[in-house]
Amino acid sequence: MSVIEYLTKSLKSARQEKNLSQRALSLKTGIQQTQISRIESDQADLRVSTLVALARSLELELVLIPRSLLPAVNSITQKKSNSDNSSTAPEPAYQLGSGVDDE
Repeated sequence: MSVIEYLTKSLKSARQEKNLSQRALSLKTGIQQTQISRIESDQADLRVSTLVALARSLELELVLIPRSLLPAVNSITQKKSNSDNSSTAPEPAYQLGSGVDDE
């Protein structure tokens, strides 16, 4: 899956999770519903300004991270999405020591 396909799939998924129609998202962002449809079906050349507007309206944020940190970020976001689908308490992204010096 290309980066663009991943982004468009993520935008569509976020819109659906918020129970927004393409029309409602259009009214919220000022982006035409037909353009949102083309974006979600990967038939439009997505401009960065449009991507930012759609993401922010869906309470998402675009962030560029160093590639070397990608595994850590993926781990954190995967744990977050797993905890959203689980009734158990979420695990912290890191764990502090027990308070006893290990030296």
